Amino acid sequence: MLLELFQWLGEDIRAFQVFNYLSLRALLAALTAFAIGFAAGPAVIRYLKAMKVGQAVRHNGPKTHLVKDGTPTMGGALILLAIGLSTLLWMDLSNRFVWVVLFVTLGFGWIGWADDYRKVVHHDPNGMSAKEKFAWQSLVGIVASVYLAFAIAAPGDIHVLDMIVGWVEQGFPMQMPPHADLIIPFFKHFAYPLGIFGFIALTFVVIVGTSNAVNLTDGLDGLAILPCTLVGSALGIFAYVVGRVDYAHYLLFPYIPGTGELVVVCAALAGAGLAFLWYNAYPAQVFMGDVGALALGGALGTVAVITRQELTLAIMGGIFVVETLSVIIQTTYFRFSGGKRVFLMAPIHHHFELKGWKETQVVTRFWIITFVLVLIGLSTLKIR
Repeated sequence: MLLELFQWLGEDIRAFQVFNYLSLRALLAALTAFAIGFAAGPAVIRYLKAMKVGQAVRHNGPKTHLVKDGTPTMGGALILLAIGLSTLLWMDLSNRFVWVVLFVTLGFGWIGWADDYRKVVHHDPNGMSAKEKFAWQSLVGIVASVYLAFAIAAPGDIHVLDMIVGWVEQGFPMQMPPHADLIIPFFKHFAYPLGIFGFIALTFVVIVGTSNAVNLTDGLDGLAILPCTLVGSALGIFAYVVGRVDYAHYLLFPYIPGTGELVVVCAALAGAGLAFLWYNAYPAQVFMGDVGALALGGALGTVAVITRQELTLAIMGGIFVVETLSVIIQTTYFRFSGGKRVFLMAPIHHHFELKGWKETQVVTRFWIITFVLVLIGLSTLKIR
């Protein structure tokens, strides 16, 4: 919104032309999101307390968590507010990639809100059933996956919806361009061609999988939000590279017009994440809940797909991957071993708590691991 205003003013006042620079708008988006989140935080927390929107802690979880019962949850709405307003203020409103990210973020946020609402109203830690939650996630994921397949394949001046209609009418024939191939990190000239259906399937798995992975990770004060901020910031760097023909050519990445604008939403995510961490750090004044965790995971997965960094996301978000695998391993082994367990408790952060680590130790060490993994992911920019 502000970009259009400043561009109009820039026709007569040259100083306003500085807002055409993507780097400046990204910085302002981060600062705006942080300001919104930080300023609105106390009011949101008071409102959640007044509405008695308190977290119901699992009684089969670590006993140290029982003191958290009643802590305001659904604070992720604060993150979505900051990201949404900041992005709309500083983005190019004609950029379809940013709109897709916002669609997934808000769509998954709505699913998380419905889940959290059931937990709060019924004081039930389980909330929405897994099947119902996955069904709604699948709906959002499929819509985004199909749209992105054509948005990435199509030139910027072609209407995506017209392409999808034509694709269906012609019997689903379509060749995906080379820049839609799956990039293998650390390899210079090796990418795996996916095809239209392979691209849609992979996109769906990345978006829905990342959303649920972040949700599983969100179990300790501040554990999920800083990794989301770090990974989102790194993906913003990849978006900037892939969206510039000179940088993409020099670093041997596919050039995808329009992806550079994703820097704005990634910066807004980082700013909103840091603001929320102020109130979510131990001892947390508010939890993000599913409304925040599902939305942030969906946003990260969508940006990774658009920038063709699905495998790099798996590296940088290694904590999310390990948390998810720990749950899969635990439940599978429990089922087929007649009740035996691999971990003391899953997700794995609870395992370390029961091993004697303090909550702050688990969180800080997971932050450190994420920081190192993000550096490894960023090294793929040059080590190819």
